[in-house]
Amino acid sequence: MNIAATTSSPVDPYSVGHYRLQGHLTVNGVFDTATVDAVVADIHAWGEQFLSDLPPERRAWYIDTGVQARTVLRKLDNPHHHRPLVRQLAHNPRLLAWVHALVGPGVSIYFSQVFFKPPEGGGPKPAHQDNYYFGPTDPEGVVTAWIALDDSTLENGCLYYGDGTHLGPVYPHFAPEGEPYNLQIGAPILDKQPMSPAPVRKGGVSFHHGNTFHVSGPNHSPHWRRACALHFVRNDVEFAHPALPYDHSLKYRVTDTPQHQVTA
Repeated sequence: MNIAATTSSPVDPYSVGHYRLQGHLTVNGVFDTATVDAVVADIHAWGEQFLSDLPPERRAWYIDTGVQARTVLRKLDNPHHHRPLVRQLAHNPRLLAWVHALVGPGVSIYFSQVFFKPPEGGGPKPAHQDNYYFGPTDPEGVVTAWIALDDSTLENGCLYYGDGTHLGPVYPHFAPEGEPYNLQIGAPILDKQPMSPAPVRKGGVSFHHGNTFHVSGPNHSPHWRRACALHFVRNDVEFAHPALPYDHSLKYRVTDTPQHQVTA
């Protein structure tokens, strides 16, 4: 489902119901072009510095091997900690209205990522469930806000979702040899699950539940498909059994839990 955000009443019960049923929801028009362009310029400046300082033993984790003509990053971690402009995205009232509607008031960013998926070779991301990576204390308290920094299309590698898979369990994942960062769902499960494309326009947001299967293909187009994923949790949720190491000190409180929900 793909809808347009409005300033006056950004959240409607029908859309929230769709998310509860399907495990994902795409909302266009959350961020304006000027805001997105400023973030893009900032993350590229950060990326150039990061790449120049990247030690050889860490290159496999961050370099996009699908692009042969030049060295390009595939991702950067925790922009909410390193870049003030990304923290500003997290405080956007329209974004937060949706996040609160989906997981409840009082939220933090536990982890965040920038995905570059460069033109003419940006690599795919195998099908996975975020909650396998995160191991949260409450699977229902996690929602990813995947912010499109470019138009995300069928040609340049938009997300695909497994409708309704959030209603099932978190399945075992495996990683190919030498790629511990590419944890993925095995073919015996994945082959049974159709995947639906979720294109989103620049400045839009694709929300998904932490259990929802999702995947993206390669980018063989001449256009970038950059995105910023903010992994929101309710303030009471922790990554208790993560599959990869996370820096718990970087959990960033965005909104406070209402007093009547605080328990002693």
